[in-house]
Amino acid sequence: MEANGSSESLEVPKKAKRGKSKTPQKAKESLLTQKSPAEFFAENKNIAGFDNPGKSLYTTVRELVENSLDSAESISELPDIEITIEEINKSKFNTMIGLADRERVDEELYDDFESAKAREKRLAKEARFQEIQAKNAALGKKVKEPSVVRGLKGRGEASFFRVTCKDNGRGMPHDDIPNMFGRVLSGTKYGLKQTRGKFGLGAKMALIWSKMSTGLPIEIASAMRGQNYTSFCRLDIDIHRNIPHVHLHEKREKKDRWHGAEIQVIIEGNWTTYRSKILHYMRQMAVITPYAQFLFRFISDLADKNMTIRFARRTDGMPPVPLETKHHPSAVDLLLIKRLIAETSKQNLQQFLQHEFVNISKSYAERLIGEMGPDFSPKMPVKSLTSQQIVRIHQLFRQAKFDDPSGDCLSPAGEYNLRLGIIKELKPDMVATYASSPQVFEGHPFIVEAGISLGGKDVKQGLNIFRFANRIPLLFEQGADVITRTALKRINWSSYKMNQMQDKIGVFISIVSTKIPFKGTGKEYIGDDIAEISSAVKSAIKQCCLQLKSKIVKKLQARERQERKRNLFRYVPDASRAVMEVLEEMARNYEPKRPRYDGEDGELLRKVASQDITEMTFREILSQHVEQVDYEMALEYATQSGASEEPREAVYLSSLEGTHDFIDFHSPVFVFRLIP
Repeated sequence: MEANGSSESLEVPKKAKRGKSKTPQKAKESLLTQKSPAEFFAENKNIAGFDNPGKSLYTTVRELVENSLDSAESISELPDIEITIEEINKSKFNTMIGLADRERVDEELYDDFESAKAREKRLAKEARFQEIQAKNAALGKKVKEPSVVRGLKGRGEASFFRVTCKDNGRGMPHDDIPNMFGRVLSGTKYGLKQTRGKFGLGAKMALIWSKMSTGLPIEIASAMRGQNYTSFCRLDIDIHRNIPHVHLHEKREKKDRWHGAEIQVIIEGNWTTYRSKILHYMRQMAVITPYAQFLFRFISDLADKNMTIRFARRTDGMPPVPLETKHHPSAVDLLLIKRLIAETSKQNLQQFLQHEFVNISKSYAERLIGEMGPDFSPKMPVKSLTSQQIVRIHQLFRQAKFDDPSGDCLSPAGEYNLRLGIIKELKPDMVATYASSPQVFEGHPFIVEAGISLGGKDVKQGLNIFRFANRIPLLFEQGADVITRTALKRINWSSYKMNQMQDKIGVFISIVSTKIPFKGTGKEYIGDDIAEISSAVKSAIKQCCLQLKSKIVKKLQARERQERKRNLFRYVPDASRAVMEVLEEMARNYEPKRPRYDGEDGELLRKVASQDITEMTFREILSQHVEQVDYEMALEYATQSGASEEPREAVYLSSLEGTHDFIDFHSPVFVFRLIP
């Protein structure tokens, strides 16, 4: 017998059975097959955030909302977005697809079946528990809450939801709608610019999930400015061929002036487990886009589950639209250089370098070409470059020195909008914001915006971290994110008069870039391995903390003054009584014929004896003195802090007439110029 365990070596002679002859199965020949992009994402849906029904419902809402924001912002329209999630029970879903309800016949066949023995055991356990509870109640002991026994939910008992998103954006051209939704990896977000999307899938992945979970098509209504019709399209996707399957595509009469898109998709989901995530996402989106208005509705057959939440617009100021930019030489690879050569309209190498990349001027392009070697010349046709020559260009790009790209192509939320969003949604006691100047990592510009808040509604004790990338919230895989690690491990909060464990601290960090360095398959967090981003995040948080520290110190000093003032007022009655008793005793022993006190002292004793001065008089005088001292100390502190901490700059008022003689009066705070 051989040790390889093959079936031939282990065969034992047996009598052949009549009518059946066993023949060894031959291995099928492996065939070369090809998968479409739609088929790939359908089989690896977790990459796009469709891990399970609950996460799929959340991701669908997110993709639709972000597409709507992009659409409205692209035409400089203040976004007005309505998102509705309607729960569809099994009976209603079966009616929609034309399937009749059927009662169970064989109960044992189902996942949630409970046998008679299991039911008897459960009831006996409940009876024993109730007996113990009764004994504890009789003895005055604490009665435990009965544990909720959850039955197994069968795999067939799925929950379905109709998700509808309506916006006032650009809308879509009538003929482009099928390909925009029914063809994966086709879209308008593939240039080099700041975008909200992660994969460019958008609603396409929701359509794929709808086809996988319900088999129902997606419905799109769209209208553009200036059109006299509304486009309507009902379609699904041929996953294996990656082409749209159009059920209905027509132009309908436009009855109002609405423009934008309304998308409706029916999917399997789980509202119970992802309710908080969806609401948290909507709240964070309202923070980072205070110029948008969101109306969120959840509709169910159970009235107590219905909800309507409006996130009102707080400002009319919108960030500029992100601009598409050219590639930085230090951020390209061989494939990208080859693609740019194939797509360029420039004829020679010098023009190609000068116009297809940023920060390469005509003179610098000539210097680069001279450094490449004798095989290169400025006027050589760019299409004639060999593979070896392209490699030489790539090597020089990696070694040469180039100016950093500017951040003009980026569109951050804006320090003002970030502050408004935080105040609108959290209503904190204090808030500080900061926006960094554009910085660069691996040839890509980025900007970090930060906000730190103290106190507020619905804020837990400790650090509450809110992460944003290209103005979209990041809710998953927080622990490994550079923002979380920086806030938890690299900031000494106590040095800024904040208690990391007890105070309600909100940390808001927004990073925008032409390339967000996401980590993980789901692209839910930014890695902590890029020193430039880590340093910028830490610096931005510190700048906010310094602002808050100044406010906290002033607040603590004001509180100390109030406490000191309160303590002084507390002793005013006792001090007044004690002084009055001493003066009354002195007045009783005072003899006018043999004066021991002269001037004001004697006059005071005479007024005490005649009750012109009473205890209430001393109370009023002491109270006025406390108020005066407190006012003088506050004024002195304000003057000192204003002179030493507040920024000062010269202000000149130009005269409308000729020159005059003048006199300057200088003070630590200002200069007053007197013109006779």
